Amino acid sequence: MHRFANPARFLKIARPLTGWLFWPGLGLIVAGALCGLFVTPADYLQGQTVRILYIHVPAAWLGMGGWTGIAIAALMQLVWRHPLAAVAGRAIAVPGALFTALCLVTGSIWGRPTWGTWWEWDGRMTSMLVLFFLYLGYIALADASGRDGRAAGQGGTSTVTAIFALVGAVNIPIINRSVVWWNSLHQGPSITLRGSSIDAALLWPLGLTLAGFSLWFAAIVLMRMRAILARNKAEARMQRLARA
Repeated sequence: MHRFANPARFLKIARPLTGWLFWPGLGLIVAGALCGLFVTPADYLQGQTVRILYIHVPAAWLGMGGWTGIAIAALMQLVWRHPLAAVAGRAIAVPGALFTALCLVTGSIWGRPTWGTWWEWDGRMTSMLVLFFLYLGYIALADASGRDGRAAGQGGTSTVTAIFALVGAVNIPIINRSVVWWNSLHQGPSITLRGSSIDAALLWPLGLTLAGFSLWFAAIVLMRMRAILARNKAEARMQRLARA
């Protein structure tokens, strides 16, 4: 991993990789959404509202996956002192928060005709809301430590921010297992290693949107990492000029 610790080497790979991820991801999203809207049949119980599945599930997946990525970056920052780990954590935080918010909004829209309510304080929904607030806390801590680090001529995030990320990772298995541990309006696990309870006629476009949003998320993270590195480089140059 330290082969890519040099920002110049990382940027040499990240620049072309961003486009290779972004455009195929966008194409898969459009294809999956169109197939989910116009090709797949309506569900025999939920009717047309089941089509929210193609946005809601990828949003939930990337909300959880984003925090997992932040926790891995925090571990690399604390244990291996990888110089780009903190930058990666900061880059993941905002898109992770946005996808978590999208999961909550689409889940609420889906729940209104299905459950008869916009919101229910069950285990899955509450733990996902906690994840959204964890993202907001991480963003605030990262911004504060980033300002302090820039004032001291450093970049990245603080040790406190990294520890916060690792502690917050406890919520990820809680989200995953909440529908098993507690009685819930939310349906149980639909896709597991043993198979899927979703009918194959409805399932296949979900693979397209899952892959597409995942590629898109990775491209956005790379773009944000490049922007953070560019800003850090510009601020370091300004500080050198100020001291000259």
